[in-house]
Order: sequence, then structure tokens, then C-alpha cells
Amino acid sequence: MESGALVVVELRRNSTSFEKVVKEIVKMEKKIFPKHESLARSFDEELRKNNAGLLYTTDLHGEVVGYVMYSWPSSLSASISKLAVKESHRRQGHGEALLKAAIEKCRTRNVHRISLHVDPLRSAAMGLYKKLGFQVDSLIKSYYSADRDAYRMYLDFDPK
Repeated sequence: MESGALVVVELRRNSTSFEKVVKEIVKMEKKIFPKHESLARSFDEELRKNNAGLLYTTDLHGEVVGYVMYSWPSSLSASISKLAVKESHRRQGHGEALLKAAIEKCRTRNVHRISLHVDPLRSAAMGLYKKLGFQVDSLIKSYYSADRDAYRMYLDFDPK
């Protein structure tokens, strides 16, 4: 899946690069997210779930620079559980390409709504989600930790 010059790849368990990609993503998880928010320990378990997907982008050397993890537990709804881009590759379109690709994957599954949670202080993330049509549903107090709230955001698709 291409988005401009960026190529978004779907992680497949049977691919030859599966273990390498997972290892790089776990390393990113540990670096970017606080320990209690990181999926590093349960990453493989998350990927084994039915109706879960992971898309990633790489740099020119083939190193993973960003990923998005999503799931569609029912035919009606999907959720974005993680979206991360290495700090050195931010503001280059990776996050937008990944989010657009995940939205498109959900759209092809006839999902009606995609939801996600985001720290209101992460202004770049908030801007990206709003740019792609997500709206704030509610503020959830102490979602991440006692002193960190989250906005629940959603994107509804028009019924065809």
C-alpha cells in the first residue's frame, strides 16, 4: 500500500521478515511508551488475536520507523490501539500514511466506526487525528495513569 513516496506494509506472520520487524517494533515500544503503556511484553499475544492487524513503514535501509496496530472486534467497530513513529522520522508523513492505511483496511471490512484514545497533551497526534476526520467523544480521567487523561476519539463512516 503506497502513500506518496511512503510504502505501508502489512505484517504477516508467515513473512520472512516477521521476527525482524517484531523485534524492531518491540524496541520502539520500549523507547517511546512508558512501561505500563507498552505492549512490548504482550506484543506477540496481541498479534495472535483474531481480527487484529499491524501496518508499518520503513526507511530507505529497511528499518522500521513507524507502525499502527488496530483491531476490529465486531463488524461494526474497530479501534486503533497503537500508532508510533520513531522520533527521528516524525513530521515526514509516516504517521499520516499509517493511519490512512489502517482507516482504509477498516473501511474495506465495512466497519462503521473507528475509535482510539489519545493523551490531550500530544498535540501532534491530536492534530493528525482531527485532520483525518476523528472527533473527540469524551475525556476519560486517569486513563493512562492517575495524572494522565485521554480523549476518546472516533471516526464514523457514512453508510453506503
